[in-house]
Amino acid sequence: MTTFSRHHTSIALLDDHALVLRGLSLVLGENPDFRVVGSFTQSKDLLQCLKSEEVDVVIVDYELEPSDTDGLNLIKTLTRLHPKTAILVISAHYNPATVALAIRGGAKGFIGKNRPFEEIQTAALEVSRGRTFLEPQMAQELAQQQRHGEVLLSGNYSEENMQRAVSLSALSPKEQEVIRCFLTGMTVTDIAEKFNRSLKTISGQKQSAMRKLGLKADHELFIIKDELLKSLQF
Repeated sequence: MTTFSRHHTSIALLDDHALVLRGLSLVLGENPDFRVVGSFTQSKDLLQCLKSEEVDVVIVDYELEPSDTDGLNLIKTLTRLHPKTAILVISAHYNPATVALAIRGGAKGFIGKNRPFEEIQTAALEVSRGRTFLEPQMAQELAQQQRHGEVLLSGNYSEENMQRAVSLSALSPKEQEVIRCFLTGMTVTDIAEKFNRSLKTISGQKQSAMRKLGLKADHELFIIKDELLKSLQF
């Protein structure tokens, strides 16, 4: 009889506050699919760990103590040295400009320290699968600024391409439910609870819908929010 070992997503943590590290470890430890391999208060210790151990996700604070490196340089360094490791940023500096800098620097996701602690599980799951994680409100703020001419995340925005994405929508009823809820401001966790489905199921349905729409980032959904909601049948 063949047995299959469970795959655990390995995670390393970096924050200059020990209390935050402990809280993150406790929350992530609630998910049996996660394995925290190390918690560090200085970036040099995290980088040393990554030299000897392959890690799926690193969760880093954007602003460390003054004697340490700054968040953007750390993200760029991690991206250059460990391109297969997904970077998830947490920070009290939670605004569109900072988020956009982090994502453009190589981060796969960004969470504000004012967000519900449990959201870290959803975010870690998303970035571990190579996806970008932004909570709906932040994605909408980025979309609004991009729509008004301030391109933060990408220079590839095209009204024609976005309209084409809407016209090609062919989502299943469940995918439509997920997208509609996300566009109203619900997180993946909220949607999972609402429909009594697993986080993996909701995340998969959301990503499948985005592929069908030809979209790569959450904020693109909000750029075409009005048109998209008109085209979807609920």
